[in-house]
Amino acid sequence: MKAERWIAVALAAVLTLGTFGMAGCTDGGAGSTEAEEPEVVETAEISGSVNVGGSDTMVNLGQALAEAFMEEYDAVDISVTGGGSGTGIAALINGSVDFANASRAIKDEEVDEAEANGIEPVEYTVAFDGIAVVVNPALGVEDLTFEQLGAIYRGEITNWKDVGGPDKDIVILSRDTSSGTYAFFLEHVVQADDKEAVYSPNARLMPSTQAIVDETIANDAAIGYVGLGYVVPEIDIVKIDGVEASAEAVQDKSYNVSRPLFMYSAGEPAAAGKAFIDWILSADGQAVVAELGFVPVS
Repeated sequence: MKAERWIAVALAAVLTLGTFGMAGCTDGGAGSTEAEEPEVVETAEISGSVNVGGSDTMVNLGQALAEAFMEEYDAVDISVTGGGSGTGIAALINGSVDFANASRAIKDEEVDEAEANGIEPVEYTVAFDGIAVVVNPALGVEDLTFEQLGAIYRGEITNWKDVGGPDKDIVILSRDTSSGTYAFFLEHVVQADDKEAVYSPNARLMPSTQAIVDETIANDAAIGYVGLGYVVPEIDIVKIDGVEASAEAVQDKSYNVSRPLFMYSAGEPAAAGKAFIDWILSADGQAVVAELGFVPVS
């Protein structure tokens, strides 16, 4: 299951929230969910614990969703950790989490490994996200073309003066290889014209999205990429082909460095897990998605 198949996924989403149904993949190894009205279950009937791990892009979103859900379902305890999409999917495969958060689609080989362990991954699309390209405000670079962005990350452009900035060596910041955002950015940007291309050997692989934010704030020659939920006033978003990453630009498809965000369950979730995923896909859960700067699903 290649990440680029999701680039063509229709990213139409609405910020005005109505009734939200389940959306999943319809082919490949992971199971899919049919859009249907979630069954209404009395809050008092639901109890238990749910472990969620994976994508750093989604960790703040996951924690916010868990906190809001537990305010309503006070007999359910939800734990959310990060570590990267690959780490979360590996934990799902070995049975140590109930849900894996992933900013990329599960790979065919991961589905095979899960099934060999008696686990059938079930996929839920819970939000859409734009990948914001960010720099230090002191740099003064406001716009790049998509081609320039790819050339920077391949190491073909190495000085900011070549793209209208100061005479400074470009410091490339990337997520590490366990990250779904790393994989998406590689396939969609770095390999846009050459599927054998790789990141520049000088790229600094950062252990988390927050580490990219912190280094960009501290280094006026740095460039990085982060999910929309991590954009803070201390960093500037660089427009790509004249379009700035935003929820609205993802919604109207004018910003193309964007992707769906997934949660994978180990088979059909049990009562507490089912209540949680149903709530995430409801109007209340999708309101939290919008509040965190991501784009709701419709």
